[in-house]
Amino acid sequence: MALLLVGLPGATELIVMVMVLAMYVGLPAAGMILIYNFLDGKRGYEKRISELERQVEALESELSEE
Repeated sequence: MALLLVGLPGATELIVMVMVLAMYVGLPAAGMILIYNFLDGKRGYEKRISELERQVEALESELSEE
């Protein structure tokens, strides 16, 4: 990195621009991915619970028939 700072004119500005780009694009993208994964996991639980409720209803109907 020291070679970049000494050898190329404007290297410091390029590094700053890359860091700013990472902050303005990378952080919001990471936030959206985290929110999507959180909500997707929540939907997965709801699907699983509804499936278990259907199984319980089927078992209850089998017991009432016997």
